[in-house]
Amino acid sequence: MNCHTAFVFRLITALLACVGCALAQTAVPTRTPTIDQSLELRSVGAPQISPDGRRVVYEQSRTNWEANSFETELWLADVDTRESHLLTVAQKSSRAAAWSPDGRWIAFLSDRPAYLTGSPADKRQVYVMPSDGGEAQQLTKLENGVNGFEWAPDSKRIALAAEAPETKAMKDRKESFGEYHVFHADYRMLHLWLVDLPKTDPAGRTTAAGDPKLLTSGEAFSVGAFSFSPDGTRIAFSAQRDPDLISGFSSDIYTVTLADGAVKKIVDTPGPDNDPKWSPDGTQIAYVTANGGRFFFYSNRRIAVVESDGGPARVLTLGFDENPDLLRWAPEGIYFSALQKTQSCLFLLDPKSGAARQIELAATGVAAGFSFSKGFKRLAFRGAGANQYAEIFTADLPAAVPARLTHSGDQLAAFDTAKREVVSWKSTDGTLVEGILYKPLDFTPEKKYPLLVVIHGGPTGIDLPTINGDRYYPIERFVAKGALVLRPNYRGSAGYGEKFRSLNVRNLGVGDYADVNSGVDSLIAQGFVDKDRLGAMGWSEGGYISAFITASSDRFKAVSVGAGISDWMTLYVNTDITPFAPQYLHATPWEDAEIYRKTSPISYIAKAKTPTLIQHGGSDRRVPIANAFELRQALEDHGVPVKMVVYDGFGHPIDKPKQQRAVMEENENWFNHYIWGDPLAASLTPAAAATKP
Repeated sequence: MNCHTAFVFRLITALLACVGCALAQTAVPTRTPTIDQSLELRSVGAPQISPDGRRVVYEQSRTNWEANSFETELWLADVDTRESHLLTVAQKSSRAAAWSPDGRWIAFLSDRPAYLTGSPADKRQVYVMPSDGGEAQQLTKLENGVNGFEWAPDSKRIALAAEAPETKAMKDRKESFGEYHVFHADYRMLHLWLVDLPKTDPAGRTTAAGDPKLLTSGEAFSVGAFSFSPDGTRIAFSAQRDPDLISGFSSDIYTVTLADGAVKKIVDTPGPDNDPKWSPDGTQIAYVTANGGRFFFYSNRRIAVVESDGGPARVLTLGFDENPDLLRWAPEGIYFSALQKTQSCLFLLDPKSGAARQIELAATGVAAGFSFSKGFKRLAFRGAGANQYAEIFTADLPAAVPARLTHSGDQLAAFDTAKREVVSWKSTDGTLVEGILYKPLDFTPEKKYPLLVVIHGGPTGIDLPTINGDRYYPIERFVAKGALVLRPNYRGSAGYGEKFRSLNVRNLGVGDYADVNSGVDSLIAQGFVDKDRLGAMGWSEGGYISAFITASSDRFKAVSVGAGISDWMTLYVNTDITPFAPQYLHATPWEDAEIYRKTSPISYIAKAKTPTLIQHGGSDRRVPIANAFELRQALEDHGVPVKMVVYDGFGHPIDKPKQQRAVMEENENWFNHYIWGDPLAASLTPAAAATKP
């Protein structure tokens, strides 16, 4: 059910770490990252390889405490020397870089401040810069910013998706009646635009870019993903009836001819059809489809192919039991990526036979974000192995032996991190379930450890055995304090095929709770878990399962519910993703009230005894905060210790560093008390600032 310098990057020695905790917290080893240090860990991603395969531009994150934001800058790496340097220097973020097909330019999106750029209200705009260095030039100043873009094959134009400016009628309405909106109306459709690259005169001076030209228009659809035909005369795009999240089912595939703006629908099937990619000769288009399936939230998506002028579609991946992420169509076949249990892999699909083979990428079992050079001779990607921090790699095809370009993992040299390993167990109905178990470096099976369960969202999320900076839950600090941490890939998780993802259909919460409980039982049976010191926590769907634990069991000593569902009826009538519940429960509450009762934690609240921390964004539309108030009041009415923290102004994710610091410190305070017996701080108190000598 879910956001990435001439500024100096450094890990701050955090005297600001964790409080409320300043009084309450038992010290953990100094080689364990503080909460601030976890939040400051830089990550790399979104690599884009140059057409000649010699350079890679990628994103690197930074934590800006002063602005209270997570930001990204672009870096450029040389494949031969493996040296990198900073490419963009600006306030706020630069991201989504793309090379021009001739390799001369790099375009990117940035929301740098309006007073520097003349952009409306700091909206994301397209910038271009010479690939061999130089100043970036702003290409667009659209009223509502730019959602995405793609280079034309001739490197002279860029297509982009953006909202049209506000209409005069809407401006007049606001003038007369003030701000308000009509639900399921007042939509601002996304459309395609075309903008020319700035030209250079004989003296070497760059002319100003022209205004973008509108390619599609009207109220009939809102544009999603898009791509140029190889000859640059047409654009294929997906579009749905309006930009509302719940209208995704209506997405189909279209083409638009640049010369005359003629739009043609070429795929029209029930359920979503998305992400069109052209064949090298321009005669066919591959796309991702629900293949007419009604319950597409959890069933496998497929790759299909249709003639570029329309006609019958051929579904190619009926034999592939996972969701494919369509990448590019090369002369040798169609590249896609997909999860395979706790790995993420690259595949090559034969468009004639439908056979798919995995491209081996040694020592990088979790690989994603693939980018290909011209001719598909070399690729770049973000990858990691078990117990590794993700880096940017390149590899030559077809051999595909990865070479590392970045060294983000060097940040961890100052710290001891938990050992991650994949474990498995059988649930109560015999289903085989996997998870990631975090162990202290000095783990011994002769000792009994507290066990904390950290539950991912989704339900089609997944936990992998790689290292990432902690967010929401200070897992490394829990492990350093002497706990084991289990991250279960409960039924419904991605990576294990359609049948596994379907196991919580009309069984939400109930089956998920059984998977978590059986995982705990499995570890207790091995003799190294203290059954009297168990805790559970999670966000979103993980928060829902945590709420189920609170309401259904007294075996856990503490629970933390993050943005969790307490009542499916409450969710259904308030959420911005209304189809979710009927997709999984196969009914609305008016059609089957009992299934909504059975799968709602609030139905079992009379059993609740576990001290529960509730955390929720005050403006959450995905899991509206009414769920948190309902659970809090019910726990209070039953005399269960409960604390509710509301992060005002935040939606479903808590996506700013200071508030993430607060989320983590609240969780550390809660579990330190109920699992380890430390004093419970009533509220967080900032640590004293360091005194300079």
